[in-house]
Amino acid sequence: MTKPVPELTIRPIESSDIETIVLIHLKAFPGFFLTFLGPKFLQEFYMSFIIDSTGRGFVATDYSGRVYGVLVGTFTLSGYFKRLLMRRGWAFCVASLTALLRRPVLLPRLLRALFYRGNPPSGNARALLSSIAVDPELQGHGVGQALMKVWLLEVKLQGMQGCYLSTDADNNQAVNKFYLKQGWRLDTAYNTPEGRRMNLYVYDFDV
Repeated sequence: MTKPVPELTIRPIESSDIETIVLIHLKAFPGFFLTFLGPKFLQEFYMSFIIDSTGRGFVATDYSGRVYGVLVGTFTLSGYFKRLLMRRGWAFCVASLTALLRRPVLLPRLLRALFYRGNPPSGNARALLSSIAVDPELQGHGVGQALMKVWLLEVKLQGMQGCYLSTDADNNQAVNKFYLKQGWRLDTAYNTPEGRRMNLYVYDFDV
C-alpha cells in the first residue's frame, strides 16, 4: 500500500533540524563520500549554511513538523569557503578523523572537499546549490520539487541570474533525470582526480 503524501511546509533550516537532516542524508546517499565521512562531518556541513550570512537552507516538513527533505546552497561563493574554514576548519578536521583513520588514502579528497569551490560555470554570477536530500520513503512524491521551487524563488529574489550544481554522472540516473525535469540544463561533464564522472547543471532565469 502506498504511503500517503503529507501536506508539505517549506521553511528555513534551524539548528534543531540538524540531527534529523543528517539522518536523512545518510539514508538518501549510502556509499557517497560525505556519508562515509560520518554524521559529525555532516553536522558541520549543514550547520555551515546556518552560520554564514550568504548560506541558505530549507527543510520540507509535514503538519507535525517532521522533516522529510532538505536543500542547502550559497548565494555568494566569493569568500564563503574561506570564512567557513577560518571559523570551523578545525571542527571539520576533527569530525572526519575517524573516517581518515579507517582510510588515510582519502585525505587528498577530503582536502579538496574542504576547499571546494563548486566548479562554477563561465558567464553570469550564479548561486551554488550544494545539496538536496529527501527521505527515501517519500522520494518521487514531490518533496524535492517543492524544495527546489522555494530555492529558485529565493535565488531570484537575491538578484542572481541563475544557479548551478554538480552531481554524479554514473549510477545516478534518477537524480540526473530529476534536474532535467525541473528545467536544469547539462552544461558540462568532467572527471574528478579519482576518476569520478560528474555532471554540471545550470539553471538560468529568463531575462
